[in-house]
Amino acid sequence: MPKGWKISVTNQKGGVGKTTTAVNLAACLAAAERRVLLVDLDPQANASSSFSRLPEEGRPDIYNVLVDETPIGEIITSSAVNGLDIAPASKQLAGAEVELVSMLARELRLKTALEAVRSTYDYIIFDCPPALGLLTINALAAADSVLIPVQTEYFALEGVGRLIDTISRVRRSLNPQLEVEGVVLTMADMRTNLSKQVSEEISSYFGDKLFKTIITRNIRLSEAPSHGQSIIEYDIGSKGSEAYLEFAAELLQRHEGRNIKES
Repeated sequence: MPKGWKISVTNQKGGVGKTTTAVNLAACLAAAERRVLLVDLDPQANASSSFSRLPEEGRPDIYNVLVDETPIGEIITSSAVNGLDIAPASKQLAGAEVELVSMLARELRLKTALEAVRSTYDYIIFDCPPALGLLTINALAAADSVLIPVQTEYFALEGVGRLIDTISRVRRSLNPQLEVEGVVLTMADMRTNLSKQVSEEISSYFGDKLFKTIITRNIRLSEAPSHGQSIIEYDIGSKGSEAYLEFAAELLQRHEGRNIKES
């Protein structure tokens, strides 16, 4: 696996546990003694606030990196999780979608910015907005792979189909090496027939790209961001923490052939 493997956590559908997955996967990988950078590309800046890392008034953030070409090293800040750094966002990132339109190589600005720090990290995780605009396209153009969180609900596959089409277009025009990292089921209640049915449909569609780990609904996962913490900081003994540690272990096994417990 090359240094600084970049994973874009992407789903244009909102409310599927995308930020929860980006935040807690990043924290769990860092807990496994990997150097991790979490890049917040969502104007809501929830990934940044999940670690109490919203930029101070007047300080540059990922918006300035994309629009003003501020070196990304100037905005990166450490988190309370050892080995995990944050490239934070603020609400001004919402304006980037419009401002990038007229810029040269607008789809590749994130990729170019990350070259300066890529070798510093083992994994770089992008938390994308719930849309397929220029911010998400920048993430897909920069990424090595795409991780798709899917909620176990009725129209789950409908939105994923659009995303797969977008990934195919990005491969053709911007990033031929982009691959699908996999699909992870989130906010699931496997006691219900609907969750089981959706799981079976996604498994038949994606095959071994579907991660075995299932992230079930857990109140601790919902509470952790309000305390500015990842789930392993907030309640490491919770079901949510166990699920994301298991998920990170499965991802490491795919990439490195090693279990998280061996680290």
